[in-house]
Amino acid sequence: MGRLYLRRDELALIILYLNKAEARDKICRAIQFGSKFLSGGHPGTAQTVDKNTSLARKVFRLFKFLNDFHLLIGPVPKGTPLPLVLLGKSKNALLCTYYFLDQFVWLGRSGIYKNKLLTDLIRSFAIFCWLGSSLCNIAIQIGELIMHSSSMKKMEKELKDDEEQDKEMDRAAKLQKSKDRILALIKSSMDTVVAIGLLHLVPFIVTTRVTGAFGFVTSLISCYQLLPGRPKLKTP
Repeated sequence: MGRLYLRRDELALIILYLNKAEARDKICRAIQFGSKFLSGGHPGTAQTVDKNTSLARKVFRLFKFLNDFHLLIGPVPKGTPLPLVLLGKSKNALLCTYYFLDQFVWLGRSGIYKNKLLTDLIRSFAIFCWLGSSLCNIAIQIGELIMHSSSMKKMEKELKDDEEQDKEMDRAAKLQKSKDRILALIKSSMDTVVAIGLLHLVPFIVTTRVTGAFGFVTSLISCYQLLPGRPKLKTP
């Protein structure tokens, strides 16, 4: 019976995870970029899966720009340095623009809007916005890691025997945040490569297979970050 209850709890966590639209989107993203890696840009079943999954994912992101718009106009945590505030707001503005324009790309790709040239132009501009947001996020994570490193060094100097247990708990929490920031930094760095690949800026280096491989890995990282029970990472 104990095992049955454990399995039911595990199943409940899986259902909770799959009920998130964001989680389903990232799973589809892993399928999309995995197919892109397998196809290598050549016609075939894998390329068809890549294109169809890419189009299907856009439905999950309709009106998603409102999330980043809400963060853009919202207040920032007290004590956040001005450079991190500006980077955070720039990231939100760029992501908001990306998701807003992506809706028009969906209209063009689904056949509702017939101007292919304009659709491709909007897609390229949208991906440039996503590239910019990834670069902003890289700078944010580096800045936050520097701040965390300084605060942890200060905490170690102030550590006293009578407060050792509380300080150790705070230190463990800060260490976990640092690990989350490092993971976010790796993901944003790899997403930058994906954006460069999608824009074909350096096709002789960032090939279709490289784009697919990096996109697949970042999709798995996103799936991991959305697991139930993980602490949410607050960004300015």
